[in-house]
Amino acid sequence: MNPRQTRVLVVDDEPDLRTLYELTLLREGLEVVSAQDVQSALDSLVAQSFDVLITDMRLPDGTGLDLLAYLAEHNRAEHSIVITAYGSPENAVQALKAGAFDYLTKPVDLKHLRQAVASAARQGASRLPQRTGDSGNGGGRTPLGGATALAQLVGESTVMQQVRQRIAKVAPSMAPVLVLGESGTGKELVARAIHGCSHRADGPFVAVNCAAVPEHLIEAEFFGARKGAYTGATQDRPGFFEAARGGTLFLDEIGDLPLLMQAKLLRAIQERRIRPLGSVQEEDVDVRLVSATHRDLAQRVHEGVFRQDLFYRLNVIEIRLPALRERSGDVPGLIRALLLRLCGPTESPPTLSVDAMDWLLRHPLPGNVRELENLLQKAMALRTGSVLRLSDLDDSAGVGHDTPHLAEATAPTTHPTSADHTRPADIPSDLQQYLDEQERQVLLRALQECQYNRTAAAARLGLNLRQIRYRIQRLGIVVPGSDDAD
Repeated sequence: MNPRQTRVLVVDDEPDLRTLYELTLLREGLEVVSAQDVQSALDSLVAQSFDVLITDMRLPDGTGLDLLAYLAEHNRAEHSIVITAYGSPENAVQALKAGAFDYLTKPVDLKHLRQAVASAARQGASRLPQRTGDSGNGGGRTPLGGATALAQLVGESTVMQQVRQRIAKVAPSMAPVLVLGESGTGKELVARAIHGCSHRADGPFVAVNCAAVPEHLIEAEFFGARKGAYTGATQDRPGFFEAARGGTLFLDEIGDLPLLMQAKLLRAIQERRIRPLGSVQEEDVDVRLVSATHRDLAQRVHEGVFRQDLFYRLNVIEIRLPALRERSGDVPGLIRALLLRLCGPTESPPTLSVDAMDWLLRHPLPGNVRELENLLQKAMALRTGSVLRLSDLDDSAGVGHDTPHLAEATAPTTHPTSADHTRPADIPSDLQQYLDEQERQVLLRALQECQYNRTAAAARLGLNLRQIRYRIQRLGIVVPGSDDAD
């Protein structure tokens, strides 16, 4: 951080509160200037620069949003923290959309105040070396980890460039982000990029598939549980919020969250407190929330299966990922990147034959990037040389993916000729071995996407735990940490 004292401007029309905030921050070694209304705050901003602006939403001659507008209009570097009235989520959302770094609700918890100011000051300090000549990401440079995370979002199409620019712009704030897009478009990569570009990049990133958490365990999984809270709880168990403390909590498939849990999640977001199962005390929440869904949440709100107030709180900033068919020009680059990833650092990636590349470019890929990766992964398992050929992709795609196969399957039966008795190249010589390999690849993919949690992977595949255990054992799949993976 800059060696000089961090300077904070506190704006509140209530003298007692203004003095309380000022004394709290002075004890932290900060330099504090106070103002009682919008005009006096603007006078202070004109006279000098600050690291952090703390402002009440309602002021005698305007609102805190007027000060945020001034900061934006004059390209100021101050991070702003807005104080809103308790029970006014609309004001908090409005402030975050207007560019606030964070918000606090009255009555202000002084511990939260100190944490918010420290975070804002740290983020501001990381921006100081590049306050001039920035490239539109709010005046800040993208951290090295953030640049790496952004690079995972492969594609030079206009729409993907816009996605990366939006990520870099919104990452520095604490505003909740909702990532929308079809299955397989890379929503978790966006969440990781937001985390990597934020001041929380050194903290944990915890990804949760809401659809895979058993409903009877969901509260304990999210908020944690104390010893004896339920049968089998032999020790304290941290939840997702605690595991993500100081970092980012990514809630994938948020549209599948049960209604009862939606109410509890909303309270955790609004109060920034959680109560672990079996505990009588609440704990502070210190996470950046990023959610994602392939569902139409507005429609689910209309259907009564998703809370409108939760949707409002989650959808402060929206990032929409395009389907692969909307950026077909990115497919060759994606193929190269996926093959490099699948091969790892020790193996040279194969090349694609012309007809194989043409087939992939014409293939509809309804599963988007995930389906493309799956096709390449299966093709690599079937290849016999350093070139992926059309026959490798055809075998991996299967009947349901290649319309000529369907046409052949429904064609009228003709009398066989001697040529018909020759086994086509796309029919395996050992059917059972071929099917086992396909099943093995699907299981491995499901396990990897669920961080090798067998219960979650089974739910993803429509199996129960006993069935997936049997398949893992039969196919010789090694699950890391299998003793506690469930």
